[in-house]
Amino acid sequence: MAKKVLMLAGDFVEDYEVMVPYQALLSIGVEVDVVCPGKRKNETIATAVHDFVGFQTYAELRGHNFVINKSFDEIKETDYHGLYICGGRSSEYIRLNNRVIAIVKYFFEKNLPVAAICHGIQVITPAQVLQGRTLTAYPAVGPEVTLAGGNYKEVDVDKAVVDGHLVTSPAWPGHPAILREFYKMLGITIG
Repeated sequence: MAKKVLMLAGDFVEDYEVMVPYQALLSIGVEVDVVCPGKRKNETIATAVHDFVGFQTYAELRGHNFVINKSFDEIKETDYHGLYICGGRSSEYIRLNNRVIAIVKYFFEKNLPVAAICHGIQVITPAQVLQGRTLTAYPAVGPEVTLAGGNYKEVDVDKAVVDGHLVTSPAWPGHPAILREFYKMLGITIG
């Protein structure tokens, strides 16, 4: 049976943090439904490209339009083997949706694979599921991890941190590491 993953995103999701994992998961035969609260199948979300260009923090540039392939109101958590939470500015507002938080809680209660990258960890913190867990995030999100009861671990941007069924990475250079671990959690062996 093919694996099926639910991916949470929204307007101004980081471009690489939705495009790369979406395409990488598809390339190995995983079915991926990308959803956004308030959006339906075939509607688009705007992406943003985050880059360090000499300022104290990243600059945000307009990215692409990404087409949502499943209506948010139609999803059932029980249809999925794993959850992938994209990063970027969308995380700060999709986490305000009670249904999003219920989805996160479901995957943690069932010990199903969860991957979150960069600011995507902001979608997990209000779910109150991080107590005692070790994870990473974009450094500016570190204090939120600590406030949510988690143990923030600073790692290089191309690394991932695994704690049980949760894998996290601080930024898009960590795609190879976070995806490799997420595949393992899904029971997928490559090469």
